[in-house]
Amino acid sequence: MDVSTFTYELPRRLIAQAPARPRDSSRLMVVDEGVSHLVFREIAGILRPGDVLVLNDTKVVPARLHGRKDTGGHLEFLFVRERHGLWEAMVRGRVRVGVTGEVADRHFEIADRRGDLWLVRTEPPLDREAFATWGETPVPPYIRRRTRRDEYQTVYARVPGSVAAPTAGMHFTRELIGRLERGGVAIRGVTLHIGPGTFLPVRTERVEDHEMAPEAYEIDGATMDAIEGADRLVCVGTSTVRALESAYRTGSLTGMADVFIYPGYRFRAPMDMFLTNLHLPCSTPLLMVAAFAGWERVRRAYEIAVRERYRFYSFGDAMLLTPRD
Repeated sequence: MDVSTFTYELPRRLIAQAPARPRDSSRLMVVDEGVSHLVFREIAGILRPGDVLVLNDTKVVPARLHGRKDTGGHLEFLFVRERHGLWEAMVRGRVRVGVTGEVADRHFEIADRRGDLWLVRTEPPLDREAFATWGETPVPPYIRRRTRRDEYQTVYARVPGSVAAPTAGMHFTRELIGRLERGGVAIRGVTLHIGPGTFLPVRTERVEDHEMAPEAYEIDGATMDAIEGADRLVCVGTSTVRALESAYRTGSLTGMADVFIYPGYRFRAPMDMFLTNLHLPCSTPLLMVAAFAGWERVRRAYEIAVRERYRFYSFGDAMLLTPRD
């Protein structure tokens, strides 16, 4: 399957630079038997008592830090996760194993390389206080304006650990969540810490040759019980789907999600609706949407979204899809 199949033309002016205000005033395209256009808060008229809405409650960490090599050059770090005393990080700038310098008022050494990630040792160790003091919110490069930390975060973010936001959830306000709960919709959280696996480009020519970087997930038993008893299961975002599919595939409620979902994949989770944003061409999130709803159907919906001037990508509008036949 050729990666270039999953592309589309997008004018740059449609790339959203800021979230809608209020957030639930964004637009919502509903793709079922046809296509309809709503304001996002009108999702309350679609969901009904007995539905279970599953969200990813991960919280974005201000994980982008600037450093300087002992030789004088500048580096930009995106720290992903700590394992066995070393941080996995993406590093921008000229770097190799053995390079030393300073970051966040700490000494660092580049200890090794693993694919796209470098292993970084710091002394003293990086901690939450260091990120809070020195870190910047790691917004995507297509967002050119300065972004406040609370803008690139869902209102229900709870568990720190992500380097990118679960952006499908950014349309929800506390008021809308309360309205849904009062209407009988059960809202449950899973945790998947979004890392580079979600946003790194697909560099292979064939879809099947791409490998997803693993991301840590955790789901509690009560959430799985609610899912199994749902009249309809509505998943919010690709990271939520990755967490659930990993749990259903492995039988484990905690672990590392490395499942790669693209057209032809057989979903295990009993998902009735999929709420997601409008994604980059040839990206792994777009491939997941195509797997769920069918590429031709998704391609036509994206053409409509461009024509109707929907706002795209992380701060953009949303799409609610039902499965392909």
